[in-house]
Amino acid sequence: MIRHTAVGAVVSSLLVLAGPAQAEAADVISDYFNTWYTRVDQAQSTQPSWVTPLVTVTPRLEQEFRFDQTNQYQGTGAMVRSYGGGKGLELIPTATTEVVLNIPPYQVRSTVKPAQGFGDDPVLLVKQRLLSANAEQGDYIVTAFLGFQAPTGIKAFTNDAWLVTPTLAAGKGFGRFDVQGTVGIAFPMAHETTIGKAVATNLTLQYHVADYFWPELEVNDTYWSGGLRDGKNQVLLTPGIIFGRFPLGGHSKANFGFGYQFAVSPSLQREPALTPTLDHAWVFTGRVSF
Repeated sequence: MIRHTAVGAVVSSLLVLAGPAQAEAADVISDYFNTWYTRVDQAQSTQPSWVTPLVTVTPRLEQEFRFDQTNQYQGTGAMVRSYGGGKGLELIPTATTEVVLNIPPYQVRSTVKPAQGFGDDPVLLVKQRLLSANAEQGDYIVTAFLGFQAPTGIKAFTNDAWLVTPTLAAGKGFGRFDVQGTVGIAFPMAHETTIGKAVATNLTLQYHVADYFWPELEVNDTYWSGGLRDGKNQVLLTPGIIFGRFPLGGHSKANFGFGYQFAVSPSLQREPALTPTLDHAWVFTGRVSF
């Protein structure tokens, strides 16, 4: 991996050749990249040290590359594998901000209505941390998110509409136990009479055992207002475990984990739209922070 200092030096050298004003701009850019890890360290030292749950998006600021996979079994009898899980590169450009650049999941549906191809891309997520304290100062955090999903998927896997999702996330630690949660609303920019607005609430109860074990239980609730699922409420439970953080050298650490997700409500309804959207699923995650 090219070091930030090297990138800054190259940019600085090129702009010096262009003139004094550009050279001054080059110094600013070079300084920004040279002090990148100073900001990362500041961000992470002033917030709780919990790991990111399997499903719930953590209110913490993280810098990592993440790859997820789910094997999802639907009430129709279909099985859908999702490679990548719509995850990707997470960066901390300021001490209170995270930018997440995701890649679209590659999905394979078998048994019923077979299809394979890319799904819609949750292309960008921006986190702005509002309040935080590390374990010595109170062990809490509050963060606002704004996410964008692009309709890039093939016909079988697309909403055919942009989704914009503002979210509020928070967490509190109590010694080795922590609670993390989010509440967000997905607004479709088209086809709202079909898609509807989805209010998603996620809650994670997590415990830290020894150095590297983080067992957890997640509750994922989705309520639809409008659209084909208007008035319906889906509740999923996900017991799981995260293993980490394993040092790889320097700033780099590795985490991985898995869990079993299953629907507890409502009872299976196939019309006018499949609800719940899954019966059960296996979830795997792998992350390398840096």
